[in-house]
Amino acid sequence: MSVPGDPAVPSPGERLETLLDALLAGPNRRPAEEIVRQLTDLHGEGLTRIVGTLREHAPASVGAIAADEVVASLLMLHDLHPLDAQARILRALDRIRPQVGAVGYLDTDDGVVRLSLGASRGCSSAARTARATVEAAVRDAAPEITGVEIVAEAVPALYQIGMGPPGAAAEGRAS
Repeated sequence: MSVPGDPAVPSPGERLETLLDALLAGPNRRPAEEIVRQLTDLHGEGLTRIVGTLREHAPASVGAIAADEVVASLLMLHDLHPLDAQARILRALDRIRPQVGAVGYLDTDDGVVRLSLGASRGCSSAARTARATVEAAVRDAAPEITGVEIVAEAVPALYQIGMGPPGAAAEGRAS
């Protein structure tokens, strides 16, 4: 029996991708591509009708179903997600802030999302991990974007701890 989320068991999406790769690598590539295109169009039309009906009769339910990551990916694939790319990116950044610290959305220009990322505490591998986490979250939230650019890293202020230069403490007491 498979358990959802078990890393040893491929997800339906992973299994489908494996099968498609094998089919498209074979000698009958053109019919395989047409079958995939037709199935995608059929599912897209069905989802369009379902979402249209939900928007008409139960508008809040569209947001509720879009909260599921598998359903959200299907809605994004067919351009039916109730949130635009910026809203999805902002949500993704909110989810990863506990892991990566300060990260801010600046803008999107020609499909490239520009972000600021606070300086990582610790080693350079922590900074690389934070950048990779941010980029993956943004790409997952908005697969239609063409790039992620981290344009500024906040540098933490340095504070001197100690008594200061020799004689400073004596001068402070004299006043």
